[in-house]
Amino acid sequence: MYVVGNFIGAFALILGIILDLYMYVVIARAVLSWVSPDPNNPIVQFINKITEPVLYRLRKMLPDLGGIDISPIIVIFIIMFLQSAVINSLKIFASSLH
Repeated sequence: MYVVGNFIGAFALILGIILDLYMYVVIARAVLSWVSPDPNNPIVQFINKITEPVLYRLRKMLPDLGGIDISPIIVIFIIMFLQSAVINSLKIFASSLH
């Protein structure tokens, strides 16, 4: 069981890092929406390509707020919930297997 605990702990760590990075990319997308970045910039294209699928699905579910896009805030809250609930639960479960 020790190996399984290490595997689950490592998976929780990697998943936490991925969620952190995605949250920073969503924050960058929100900041970029306040300015007029060059749409041909490869960094801007990368950020849009990575965040748009999630934000688009969420925008479809949210009511129209008169041009205010709160989808990045909701994605950040979802990421924070996943980090608190799922990642911490995985870490506790992994430590109980040791």
